[in-house]
Amino acid sequence: MKFELCTDSLEGVIAAQELGCNRVELCAALSIGGITPSFGMVKQCVERGNIEIHAMIRPREGDFVYTEEEIEVMEYNIKQFALLGVKGVVFGVLNSNSTVADTNKHLCELAKSYQLEVTFHRAFDFLIDPNSGIEKIISIGFDRILSSGLSDTAEKGLAVLEMLQLNYGEKIQIMAGSGVNAGNVSKFIHTGIQQIHFTARKPISDSSQLEMGIKMEVDKTKIQRIMSSIN
Repeated sequence: MKFELCTDSLEGVIAAQELGCNRVELCAALSIGGITPSFGMVKQCVERGNIEIHAMIRPREGDFVYTEEEIEVMEYNIKQFALLGVKGVVFGVLNSNSTVADTNKHLCELAKSYQLEVTFHRAFDFLIDPNSGIEKIISIGFDRILSSGLSDTAEKGLAVLEMLQLNYGEKIQIMAGSGVNAGNVSKFIHTGIQQIHFTARKPISDSSQLEMGIKMEVDKTKIQRIMSSIN
């Protein structure tokens, strides 16, 4: 089993490597599902961390239907993060009819030209047809998909995840994410899925002031419990 911690901080990267995670997905703004982290954050985490860093390439919150200008921003970030030394990038572009956009092929080829691994993120869970969607994602050349099985949590989408693993697991890596915790990890193991994605944060303050958000810190106990739940 491989464990990927989704984090927005150097603190999270250090905790992930110290507690035995295999990989980090580095984002900003986890409260809105994650967007592209800053250049400075990526640089700091790559230089000071000793674990695989996969950077989110999502130029804004909201849907996954992007303009040409937004795609150009994504291209630039892929190039710059590759030069900083990330191991992979994470993105997904959809058409307005909830199908996989052809633009993904260009972005994937760009990432591969820098020897980066490529993950299709939870834009997958917005697809109208997961079977035709994953077939296109495979043909484009993605290394893995991150999915909650088209549900708000991976546990609720377990049947879809099991189907994806059974039918496509030999062609692409299937990673389950959203709502993963120590109490349900074993359910994913029984499906044959070998990769788990989760966040581990807890609030330091009780409320937001002037709508500036709530300060969070890494929940090391959650990481430890998830990691030990398979032993």
